[in-house]
Amino acid sequence: MRCGQRGVQSNDCMKKQTNDLKRQVSEAIVACNDKKAEHVTVLELEKDSGAFTDYFVVCSGTNPRQIQAIATSVDERLEALGLRPAHTEGYKQAEWVLLDYVDFVVHIFSENARQYYDLERLWKSATRREPSELMAAPKRRRTASGAAPKRARKKKA
Repeated sequence: MRCGQRGVQSNDCMKKQTNDLKRQVSEAIVACNDKKAEHVTVLELEKDSGAFTDYFVVCSGTNPRQIQAIATSVDERLEALGLRPAHTEGYKQAEWVLLDYVDFVVHIFSENARQYYDLERLWKSATRREPSELMAAPKRRRTASGAAPKRARKKKA
């Protein structure tokens, strides 16, 4: 049986779902960074805060064209994972673009709109995460014996 099927919701299933979500958020962050988004912030919303999602990814662009490019980059990168936003808002005006992926929402602001709406202040009960905390670390390969390979030492000149 697969996770969630016929009431199966084991700890392993929940860990997998959490890891999948973190990977998705991580991919959104990479897409933002690919287009030189500024001040990328991740807010992890508390379960008992009445929040409708688990994470906010908040970033800024310097002009409407860059804001649209960031939004397009996020959309394309997550679509490659099979994710489509449930709702998109503000793309044409490019002051505040919202991409709602249900479990997380990506907010792309102009600097003025970001200062005006100040989501970080409105959701001050949220835990601020460094993007690097969600970025998946590359897994080290194991040798045939099951041990991780030793790193080669640099030779002294």
